[in-house]
Amino acid sequence: MEPRVRLAAISAEPIDVGSVIEAVGDPHAGGTGVFVGHVRAQDGGRDVSGLAYEAHPSAADVLAQVIEDVLTEPIIAAAAVHRTGQLVVGDVAVVVAVSSAHRGDALSVCTALIDTIKTQVPIWKRQAFDDGETEWVGL
Repeated sequence: MEPRVRLAAISAEPIDVGSVIEAVGDPHAGGTGVFVGHVRAQDGGRDVSGLAYEAHPSAADVLAQVIEDVLTEPIIAAAAVHRTGQLVVGDVAVVVAVSSAHRGDALSVCTALIDTIKTQVPIWKRQAFDDGETEWVGL
């Protein structure tokens, strides 16, 4: 039997969304929940020029544990990849995929997983605005 945590990675390179989805593919899965997070052009009414993510050296291990902790019994597989480094508006920052026999389980666990990643994995975001100011988000 394959492990349920199929992919947990921190990457300085652009994320291949298809490979994350492919990682959770399984002939027993009837549904796959996917979240793709992009760098957005505005935050709090301010224009964003880009951002940078920094990760603690333990981030990949913490990510794998978070995935394992969030999985419920009906989930077949889960995967997540988070970017680090300099990103611009429109870049993919994070991808989460969860497969299950039924869509409801896949979608609800996908939501829980991205919410938990944002609060527990030691990755920090420094956002840059068009006016030249920067701020750390979530510290």
